[in-house]
Amino acid sequence: MSRRRMLAAGALTGAAVAGSTLWSPTRASAATAPAIFYSPHQDDEALGLAGSILEHKAAGRPVYLVLVSRGENDALARKMNQDPCPMTTEASRHPCAAGGHHGLSWPTDGASMIVPARTAEFMASAKALGVDKVINFKLKDSPYTSVDTYNRFVTSVKAKVKALAQQYPGASHKFTAGWLEETDTHKALSDAAYYLLEEGVLKDVRFNYVYAYDKPWSQRADGAAYVLNIPAAHMAIKRKAIYCYNTWAPDRDLYALGYHSVPEKMESAHEDPREFVFTLPSAYRPGRIRH
Repeated sequence: MSRRRMLAAGALTGAAVAGSTLWSPTRASAATAPAIFYSPHQDDEALGLAGSILEHKAAGRPVYLVLVSRGENDALARKMNQDPCPMTTEASRHPCAAGGHHGLSWPTDGASMIVPARTAEFMASAKALGVDKVINFKLKDSPYTSVDTYNRFVTSVKAKVKALAQQYPGASHKFTAGWLEETDTHKALSDAAYYLLEEGVLKDVRFNYVYAYDKPWSQRADGAAYVLNIPAAHMAIKRKAIYCYNTWAPDRDLYALGYHSVPEKMESAHEDPREFVFTLPSAYRPGRIRH
C-alpha cells in the first residue's frame, strides 16, 4: 500500500480517536517539572514533535502541549470551498477524505470556520498523544505584514513563555527550529526562546525541525544535535495523531484540514520514524524569515 493510501486508510483510526470518550488531560504530578512543547500551528505537534512527546512521557515526565497561534488561513478556507477538491485534480494528486467533494460554503476570512476546525484536529491529536495538559495561547497568527507586527508577535510569545517558565520552574521547553523553516510564526518562537535564553529565563531548550520532512530522506538530519529514532509502538501513536488531521467528521468539526493544507509533509512524517532535534546555532540571528 502506498504511503498516500496508508494515510487515507488510517484516517478511520483518527475518527475513532476523535469520537471516543470525551478526553480531559490527566493531572500530572506536581513533584516533577514538566516538558513543555510549543506547537506554532495546529499540526506541527503531530508532524515533528509527537515522537519526542512520547519519549518524555515514557521517561515519566509530565508533558504540556502549547498551541501558540490561532492558525487563521484564508487560503485554506478558499481551498475547502472548491469543488471538486483541488487535491484530486492537481498534477500531484492526493486522496480527499471527503471523497473529493466538500460541499462547503465557508466565509473566507480564514478565521470563523478555520480556527475552530483546526483546533478540533489539534485537540484530537493531543488526545491521541496522551499529553497531560493543553495550553492555548490564542495569539492571532499575524507576524507577516511588517517588521513591527513580527516584533509584537515575538514579544507576545516571549511574555507567555516566560510566564510558564515562572509557573513551572525546572521545566524543559521544546520549540520548533524556526530558523530552518519557512514561516515567520515558526521563526518567532525561536526568537522568543533565543531572547529568554539570553536573559537566563530558560535553560533547558531544544528545537524540533518540523520542515525536515520537506527534504529528501538523506538530508533531514543534516546539522541535527540529536536524531530520535522513534520506537515502533510510539510511531503507531504518532500516526494516530497524524490521522486526526485527515479525518472527515463534520459533526465533530473535523474536516481533514491538516492534510488538505500540507499533504506531502503529512505523508513524509507518516513514513519517517525519526525526529530531528537541534540547538540554537552560535551564529543565530533574530528577525523575520528572509526568503
